[in-house]
Amino acid sequence: MTDLLVVDRGAVRTITLNRTESLNGLTHELALQIVGAITGGTSANVFVLTGTAGAFCSGLDLKDAMKRGLTPGPELRAQLSESFHGVIRALRTCGVPTIAAVDGPAAGFGCDLALACDLRICSERATFGEVFIKRGLMPDGGSTFLLPRIVGLGRALELFFTGDVIDAQEALRIGLANRIYPAAELEERVAELADRFAAGPPLAFELLKNTVYDNLDETSLARALDREADGQMQLLASKDFAEGVMAFLQKRAPKFQGH
Repeated sequence: MTDLLVVDRGAVRTITLNRTESLNGLTHELALQIVGAITGGTSANVFVLTGTAGAFCSGLDLKDAMKRGLTPGPELRAQLSESFHGVIRALRTCGVPTIAAVDGPAAGFGCDLALACDLRICSERATFGEVFIKRGLMPDGGSTFLLPRIVGLGRALELFFTGDVIDAQEALRIGLANRIYPAAELEERVAELADRFAAGPPLAFELLKNTVYDNLDETSLARALDREADGQMQLLASKDFAEGVMAFLQKRAPKFQGH
């Protein structure tokens, strides 16, 4: 079974994460596959990013990452830049509308994936959570750049500091979600919107998207990703991160010490 399903329907490409056993947890290899699906010479005028089995993306597959190794250093930094940051850059710079169709949890880097898309169309059972702080970490998928621009500084910091998971209605209220539909209607409604975009003028969409994001940038997304990677390398070496992982595996509350 492939971890990524790619379906082209006219000018719409739907990219579906398909790792149901981990609620579509992201691995290095899967991230590279998503980058390829976006940048691999497609003629698509719209990208839809979604997940299978009632989940969008649960974030980094921690068990897989631990097998690969999480030792901070140049090698891990290079992997982060190539695959995980590569997905964020690809979504933001592809020059066509991107839609996150969120059904179920979008947590950690999964939340960041949704934020990197232009629109977030959700089912009523969608949830969002910047849960990094609960593992003694900070976001590393561009959300320190993206989330304050989407929901405002105060709300973004609250979500970062608490690690709280919010439901679809709260996401809609604060501007994180664009629209909510019943789960049974989500695929159809997203297809309608994607078709509407696909029928539009590609060059105008490209120039409009690039101009909007350029006008928002006080610092660049690339610089924000670099800063996140700097902080994350330091945190991955901390005892608090080791405690956060152990607490997660043991299904208990972590006891952080600040080092």
